[in-house]
Amino acid sequence: MKDFRGKVAVITGAASGLGREFANTAASLGMKLVLADVQPRALEHATEELMAGGAEVLSMVCDVSKASHVQELADAAIARFHHVHLVFNNAGVGCGGLVWENSEQDWDWVLGVNLMGVVHGVRVFTRVMLECARRDPGFEGHIVNTASMAGLLTPPAMGVYNVSKHAVVALTETLYHDLKLVEAPVKSSVLCPYFVPTGIAHSHRNRPDDLASDERVTASQAAAQLLTEKAVGSGKLSAADVARIAFEGIREERFYIYSHPQVLGSVEERFAAIVQGQPPADPYAATPQISAMLRAGVKERR
Repeated sequence: MKDFRGKVAVITGAASGLGREFANTAASLGMKLVLADVQPRALEHATEELMAGGAEVLSMVCDVSKASHVQELADAAIARFHHVHLVFNNAGVGCGGLVWENSEQDWDWVLGVNLMGVVHGVRVFTRVMLECARRDPGFEGHIVNTASMAGLLTPPAMGVYNVSKHAVVALTETLYHDLKLVEAPVKSSVLCPYFVPTGIAHSHRNRPDDLASDERVTASQAAAQLLTEKAVGSGKLSAADVARIAFEGIREERFYIYSHPQVLGSVEERFAAIVQGQPPADPYAATPQISAMLRAGVKERR
């Protein structure tokens, strides 16, 4: 997809962070916007600003972990704009800690948003796009699923998040093969950002009450939270930079879209260890200060 003007973009997690910048970039390219988020006030603010700038916007409060919400989003998009050309399955949350210390509620919450939210987006919007293609012989579609470098690496004290993002990578790779199998006019990409200054470190602010954990915060969870806040906050690339990179990837039909390609050395080491039957490679080998900070935090609080 090279021409975006007049086409329709659906963006989840659109009220802040990467999603908001996807919306800003899409609007600057003349796209019509369908925005979804669980934060009503932030979503309303984003909608008002984008509309004030001249964008056509439909926004809905949407919990992507619920299939019915995603279906309602798709129905509303078609009712308003009649087509969907570009989908960013982007909503995401995170929590850390030693993998055996995460509660059942931690797993339900993170997998519900990060994995099932993308599953619902793929299941619902791929069908919508294929129907659009049946009605329009010149149709072009593209689905971008936001994973993470944590979908290609396995950093310590990030187990729940790692699992969710590895699953998104696998889902998107399979989507690529399935779309190719049926010769669909729909492309797919998986976006793998590294540390970018967004609100992901504070995503617990949107955690539903029924998925709140009643277990005490452990030393590893506190250390992982502190590390995430520092690492995310010190990121050199902005969310706007990542949005620019993502749209460049869409134009060039790149499947893997990286914000920090310099981290791919660690990915290469991981896969070399797999091929050679070795223990998992250290994902922080190039940045030992991160491991040191995490280890010190865990020991200090025990």
